[in-house]
Amino acid sequence: MSGIIIVVAVGVFVASIVAFAINVMMPNADTTSAEDRLSMMASRRGRESADEIEQRSLLLNNEGSTNPISSFLENLPGLSDYLEQADVKMPAPQFAFICFLCLAGGVVISVLSPLPNILAPLVGMAFLSLPIGWLVMKRKRRLAKFGVQMPEALELLGRSLRAGHSLNAGFDLVAKQMDAPLATEFARCFEEQNFGIPLDEAIEGMADRVPNMDIRFFATAVILQRQTGGDLAEILDKIGYIIRERLQIHGQIQALTGEGRMSGAVLLALPPVLFLVMLKLNYEYIMMLFTDEIGRYLLGVALVSQIIGALMIKKIITIKV
Repeated sequence: MSGIIIVVAVGVFVASIVAFAINVMMPNADTTSAEDRLSMMASRRGRESADEIEQRSLLLNNEGSTNPISSFLENLPGLSDYLEQADVKMPAPQFAFICFLCLAGGVVISVLSPLPNILAPLVGMAFLSLPIGWLVMKRKRRLAKFGVQMPEALELLGRSLRAGHSLNAGFDLVAKQMDAPLATEFARCFEEQNFGIPLDEAIEGMADRVPNMDIRFFATAVILQRQTGGDLAEILDKIGYIIRERLQIHGQIQALTGEGRMSGAVLLALPPVLFLVMLKLNYEYIMMLFTDEIGRYLLGVALVSQIIGALMIKKIITIKV
């Protein structure tokens, strides 16, 4: 009975980690609904019929068989796009293989170390979180740069339009004057137009590649202005002003919630750190959590409580602007 409780506790912990990773990898529901409404307003790209999609899939299947595992990893929801948004030049199967190596390495290290074997899954998940956390941080920092660069880019584009340049030339100017990563996306959009892709589709493609609400508003404004007319330079100035105000409010919120984030980090790190310290100082005392039946119950409750506390702290300190 006690072994079943330990297995269930470890399973709940692993499932919670996987659910949290899926929640991070997939877009938020609120953001998705807003982006869907903007995409419906701005989209002019023709949709393929079911027959065309079926014919294309048949042609691809007839060309040659591919590795089913690699095909699944390439089509895994969010993984390939996540790597592209983080500017990681690595295919999805390779990153998944690295994650598997980290997981296996953590389990092997735990088995070879003096730690109890029951902690092997937890140590493996800890090692697995290293590449995933690195990818999440890299993507988050890159997307944050888009929001910071957008007001300056919109002002530069508006001044270009007032000087008599075309919108296409304004994209080239932003690509040359701004820094990466925004300059890279504008340069790609400019090159797509030179290759014959319509401007509306090129801008919409940029908004699809970068999950940033500011870029989505910019794409929607440009596409609607081309359909209905109006002063695009004035529209861009207003969007830039709104973005600057939103960034200012976001900075104030980050300053006000800084204490909560620090407290959450300390509270979440204290139990595992204290566990490792006590394991070093008094090994027999800690092993009672694994040998005694009540200790196993308490260990399972502690793991579940840690996960619930992490989710509650994240809910409290997360304020959307």
